[in-house]
Amino acid sequence: MRHSPFIYLFLLFSLLATSCSKGNGISSPPVQVSATPVNISSDKACYSPGSVVTFTIDHALPSTVKIRYRHLSTILDEKPLSGATWQWTTPSTDFSGYMVDLYDVVNGQEVVYGSIGVDVSSDWSHFPRYGFLSAYPQMTPAAIDYVINNLNRYHINGLQFYDWEYEHHQPLDGTVANPATEWTDIANRPTYLSTVKGYINAAHACNMKTMSYNLAYGALSDAAADGVSDEWYIFKDASHSNPDVCNLPAPMFKSNIWILDPSNSSWQQYIASKTDDVYAALGFDGYHIDQLGDQGTVYNYSGQIVNLPAAFGSFINAMKSNAPDKHLVMNAVNQFGQPNIANSPVDFLYTEVWSPNDGYKDLATIIANNNSYSNNTKKSILAAYMDYDLANSTGFFNTPGVLMTDAVIFAFGGAHLELGEHMLDKEYFPNDNLQMKGDLRDALTHYYDFLVAYENLLRDGGTQNTPVVACLDGKMTLNEWPPQTGSVAITGRDMGNTQVIHFLNFTNANSLNWRDANGTQPAPSTIANTQVAFSTTKAVKNVWMASPDYNDGTPQTLSFTQSNGTVTFTLPSLLYWDMVVVEYK
Repeated sequence: MRHSPFIYLFLLFSLLATSCSKGNGISSPPVQVSATPVNISSDKACYSPGSVVTFTIDHALPSTVKIRYRHLSTILDEKPLSGATWQWTTPSTDFSGYMVDLYDVVNGQEVVYGSIGVDVSSDWSHFPRYGFLSAYPQMTPAAIDYVINNLNRYHINGLQFYDWEYEHHQPLDGTVANPATEWTDIANRPTYLSTVKGYINAAHACNMKTMSYNLAYGALSDAAADGVSDEWYIFKDASHSNPDVCNLPAPMFKSNIWILDPSNSSWQQYIASKTDDVYAALGFDGYHIDQLGDQGTVYNYSGQIVNLPAAFGSFINAMKSNAPDKHLVMNAVNQFGQPNIANSPVDFLYTEVWSPNDGYKDLATIIANNNSYSNNTKKSILAAYMDYDLANSTGFFNTPGVLMTDAVIFAFGGAHLELGEHMLDKEYFPNDNLQMKGDLRDALTHYYDFLVAYENLLRDGGTQNTPVVACLDGKMTLNEWPPQTGSVAITGRDMGNTQVIHFLNFTNANSLNWRDANGTQPAPSTIANTQVAFSTTKAVKNVWMASPDYNDGTPQTLSFTQSNGTVTFTLPSLLYWDMVVVEYK
């Protein structure tokens, strides 16, 4: 992604009620951490209602283990586990998340061996989980499958094919009937047709959407020879003598990028035709549209000021009219143009986050603003690059910083663009200086399972609110969102007959900057068995909790009492993020 004309310069260097009642739910058996956890995988990233899921585990388990299927805290079915592979037909309800876990009860204690989320959604845009690809060297089918299968385990249901294209104004090298077998991208990297097509086919096999990346308005130095008119560009002056250009360092890059007017109808027709060629030759599902952010005052060839946000809306509408069956997403660089983008036919809202939106609170605000811009009809994906300065050299991501940022984004109903062939640390996606340690890979599996299993509470309606919660035993300090260091931040979502309460643990945090640029955010300490009071005037029938950090994300029923408008319960464990769900009668 590109947030200014100068990011490639960076790349050059960086790559070198009143009565008292008792809860009537049955408490879960005491939790016991499994000594022999199992990895569960599914064959697709998401499923249509009534379709068949194939699950696989990586090693045998005791014959007494059972498979348990749940929607939120409700058990739908249980079956004995009878092998390493089994199938399940999904319910008929569309846009629903499920949790499947393998468990046993040993000496009165429940042992959870593993779990996995399942998203049953006929349309990826309802609960988007966006990933990326950024390099297309010659690869074997096995190597391609390895990458896609890894993303599938995180339930990534759409992929941005970053910088796959030959040239921005001519993304397909060759013709539809005879596309080139190899070409160089903007950074002179070899790109293979077999790899691009192999990735598309493998992604489709996992029910992932594939999005062709390109700028809305980019042309290289040879564009005139390819039919791009000088009258289509934008300029820094009203006399069209100073074109707007993104200067890139040679010889690393094969050309600068000149900027066109996205609202120019001739340019729209030109690039729509070129994009049609891409669709016909490769089978992409849509167009991921990029931009460079606020360009200041710019003019068209006739000397008129170009309103770029309005021009983005015009461009998106033109692309949809040209190919109505294709999907569209557009990057709003630090929210530039987002109100216009939100009112155009994009599938969801995508924000690349930059300063001054540096705090955890800013991530929540961006998601809230996107909800408002779209009248709560479009979900949010945040391209938020972690450990940014640490990524100037090789090393590893800081697990606590990544998990805290994901916890905030997920709790507020968004998703995080971060996973591809590697984890994302820079706006130039091929940068892979930082790697994930095993603990981060494992934790993110739980976090994405959680995002899927509880999507109907995290991302499916309701109103964000701040429930009144108190700690009764002094084990933690609570504050209403936004977060404070040394405290646990509280936020929630009113779902009508359900109140969701999020506990986000900043007790040990040394900063409230989500990017954790130097990778120094410390891990929180676990807060165990703390007494909590929640204020409500409604009669409560059930309280339960779940956490991606606890017991494989499975729901735990909590005993509670209610008296004089206060519901009291014990929170068994809080590491980064707990979700408590209060259900009303």
